[in-house]
Amino acid sequence: MSNYVFVDVEAAGASPVNGTMTEFGAVHEKTRRTFHGVLFEGTPDPANPAVPVVGASVNDAVTVATELSDWLREVGGRERPVFVSDNPAYDFMWMAALFDEAGLPNPFGHSGRRLSDFYAGLMSNWGDTQGWKRFRRTPHDHNPVNDAMGNVEAFQELKRMAKEQRNGRQ
Repeated sequence: MSNYVFVDVEAAGASPVNGTMTEFGAVHEKTRRTFHGVLFEGTPDPANPAVPVVGASVNDAVTVATELSDWLREVGGRERPVFVSDNPAYDFMWMAALFDEAGLPNPFGHSGRRLSDFYAGLMSNWGDTQGWKRFRRTPHDHNPVNDAMGNVEAFQELKRMAKEQRNGRQ
């Protein structure tokens, strides 16, 4: 399975129960094609740029979820997409809520993969969950497409490193 889709969510609030997802970005790892889903206008909070200030509604959940589902089929064909994120506990719940609100099945299923865990396993150090971030080339600027692309770049470097490790053991 190699239909990895890296997702990053920008949202105000700790969860969909009391918050609002303003936008998200998705990057198909193999092709690097991107999708930008915008639900609300969002501007960075001056006190904490990682948290958007929610503005006017731009698109409804049905439209955005349908467009994402169509895009996922376009880039991945019939293979089920694998949700990957630097924080899937956070990002996945927002995406699951989007599909629930839209009344559509979640094409990612019920699980996601954490990039930090792949890195920690590769390094044989479960305490090192942040070192992979140095492999991003695209700046982490809270634009969700840029942030997801940086995670793809880091993942591709980690895959290269893993291959070198395997080849070194043979």
